[in-house]
Amino acid sequence: MSTGSGAASAPAPDGRDDPTTRTPETPRKTSMFASLRVRNYRLFFMGQVVSNIGTWMQRIAQDWLVLSLTGSSAAVGITTALQFLPMLFFGLYGGVLVDRLRKRPTLLVTQSAMAVTALVLAVLTLSGQVQVWHVYVAAFAMGLATVMDNPARQSFVSELVGRDQLQNAVSLNSANFQSARLVGPAVAGLMITGVGTGWAFLANGLSFVAPLSCLLLMRARELHTVQRAPRGKGQLREGLHYVAGRPELIWTIVLVGFIGTFGFNFPVFLSAFADDVFDAGAGAYSLFNTLMAVGSLAGALLAARRGTARLRVLIAAALGFGALEIVASTAPELWLFALLMVPIGVFSMTVNVTANTSIQMSTDPAMRGRVMALYMMVFLGGSPVGAPIVGWVTDTYGARVGFAAGGAVAATAALVIGLVLARVGNLRLSVGWHRGHPQVRFVPRERQEALAPVA
Repeated sequence: MSTGSGAASAPAPDGRDDPTTRTPETPRKTSMFASLRVRNYRLFFMGQVVSNIGTWMQRIAQDWLVLSLTGSSAAVGITTALQFLPMLFFGLYGGVLVDRLRKRPTLLVTQSAMAVTALVLAVLTLSGQVQVWHVYVAAFAMGLATVMDNPARQSFVSELVGRDQLQNAVSLNSANFQSARLVGPAVAGLMITGVGTGWAFLANGLSFVAPLSCLLLMRARELHTVQRAPRGKGQLREGLHYVAGRPELIWTIVLVGFIGTFGFNFPVFLSAFADDVFDAGAGAYSLFNTLMAVGSLAGALLAARRGTARLRVLIAAALGFGALEIVASTAPELWLFALLMVPIGVFSMTVNVTANTSIQMSTDPAMRGRVMALYMMVFLGGSPVGAPIVGWVTDTYGARVGFAAGGAVAATAALVIGLVLARVGNLRLSVGWHRGHPQVRFVPRERQEALAPVA
């Protein structure tokens, strides 16, 4: 078993370091953009800005192209499933390879493969030859590249900035992705209605020039060296045992698995609301994604400023996220539904960043590729299971029922796992008053018993 800074067992429930309060070695508060002072990370960040805009353009164009070709929300769900199916089947093996390989060369290969896939789909669409099975194949090919690209990008961040600024860098990565989400869907909407979906695919293919160039411009001597795992047998099993022995890892992964599988299927939900519920077309679909990105960007920046990764924040955010989806499913007007996308974005990004950071901060660097691969496999790989299910529910019972069901699953999972973590941490629910305001929190059992009045 690997040892290191993240290899300690679950933290003791002493009130300052418990499973529902914070992860081990909680980082100090820092400035919101501290990681950008590091040259290599700054290059990585700039390259990802351009590429992420292209990625969001392709996502919107791909979903709308499939809906236009088939008229089926279930077909959109199948496309999403095919894109994440490789992560479900091969994600853990990708993590094993990432722990063995150097991250920067790995990213050069995976990013190049994604660029080629996008360009081929652009040629098919612009030539008028595209069929729905072409989109399915392209989505699956993107998914194959993601099997190694995702854990490599996630674990490469620690090599760029080191452990002290990891929380800040992870949060800024999320802010980067969500900033692109503000621009990408808007531009994609204009392209779809103006010149067609093929141009969005072409723009995404060309956008990969930016991250590839930035990776080549990095200074290798300034990277924080992480010992790579040697080739050997049983490394996949070792990674699974490592996670299984740490409640702060395994229950976080279980929670994001439920949310990713049933609550984060926004391509299915939002396209159905735009097309079937409000009959507003691609412009409304783009608007929903843009407003959600506004909230997600705010959530990511708040996480960067917060500087901590408390699991109680994760549980509360997951509960709020599920409740807001249920509320949004009942919205009678387009404008109200659109406005609710903002807080949904805030809570969804708080879940994402807090889970990602708490896992990375609690993991031995030598195991990080495998642990992050498991995290991404569960978080993203759940879509092949969830997307067709929620697509079928949406087609059969309507978009409102599908959206509400996804929110109910997320909220229930958060409540149950919150209680499990409280039990693991030997905590009890404390209800009282603080400075004239009601306060509900978890406290250690010993502490609550000591404060209890004597009969």
